[in-house]
Amino acid sequence: MKILFTFYNPSGGMETLNRVRCEALAAQGIECHLLYTHPGEGQRNIRNIPVHIIRSDEALANLLAAHAFDLIVVCTDIDLAVRIRGHGYSGLLIFELQGLGRIQEARAVIADFSGRIRKYTDALLYPETAHLRQLLREHLPDMPHYCFDDPVGLVNFEYTAYPPRKYPVLAWVGRLQANKNWREFLQIGLELLKIRPELYLWMFQDDTLFDPDEKAAFEQFVAETGIASRLILYSNVAHEHMADYLSIIGDSGGLLCSTSVLEGFGYAVAEAMLCRCPVLSTDSDGIRRLVMHNQTGKIYRLGLISEAATAAASLMFDQPLRASIRRKGEQHIRRNLNPELYITRFLQMYSTLSKRNKL
Repeated sequence: MKILFTFYNPSGGMETLNRVRCEALAAQGIECHLLYTHPGEGQRNIRNIPVHIIRSDEALANLLAAHAFDLIVVCTDIDLAVRIRGHGYSGLLIFELQGLGRIQEARAVIADFSGRIRKYTDALLYPETAHLRQLLREHLPDMPHYCFDDPVGLVNFEYTAYPPRKYPVLAWVGRLQANKNWREFLQIGLELLKIRPELYLWMFQDDTLFDPDEKAAFEQFVAETGIASRLILYSNVAHEHMADYLSIIGDSGGLLCSTSVLEGFGYAVAEAMLCRCPVLSTDSDGIRRLVMHNQTGKIYRLGLISEAATAAASLMFDQPLRASIRRKGEQHIRRNLNPELYITRFLQMYSTLSKRNKL
């Protein structure tokens, strides 16, 4: 069996998702390929998986001719799905959505894509996320829907003990874009610095992907607030090293803070929990499968800085609660979002669709 997964560029959560599921499928003897229409910094994370960076129709046609893919999963890029069909591919083609930004943007995109999704693809795949489920069932009720959690965890991506830092770390992972809500993270950090002046803020980002207006606003905010002396920016950290950073943050007495407005899943949150780094998050929809308030993490209401700062302080100072959340968070990810469970569901989906297409 041979599968092709596609996306725009290898970066962020999609790069992680594709790599995790390809490795898990390979363990079952299934050959997987990745197709991206643009290069990206995350490409250096990929090993032992064929990667194709393709933009031209000629190169796409050659790829499809060279490999008889049993299944192609196209994430978000409906134009690519149309092109694939245009080159004569008649096998199973699944259209995947992982997240489309804010709800208004998601609604507009799905409304625009729905006719082509229905015409050129065989089924829909998306994570257990309420807003995606609602919008897709509203616009495409007649198509097969497959909705299950994304897989978390690669071999050796786990907690590792390091000598503890002499200061706590408040961390954030994302891009300088409005939906990731970087400003709120810095505002929470400023509040926490009033009670923990030794605190450092670590921001992990891909500095090749940003909204220019948001980046300018970020630089202005940092300059005006004087937070630069407590802020450390990390760009394009190799994924294999993120487990180390998350372990260090957890052992520092700090936490990961996710400030997103809306998320389809939230890999940064899931991977932090896997590495025993406690999490404070907005209720950004996709994280509901991960964070159960005061059990596997903490949730605060978007925009309420004082509420977020109080919750973060609780995670720092309430040691019994902190220890419980770290333990239960890791257990939750290992039990409910492991790659083996995902692959079982994924292959069941393939089997069902294959039988349906033969009728």
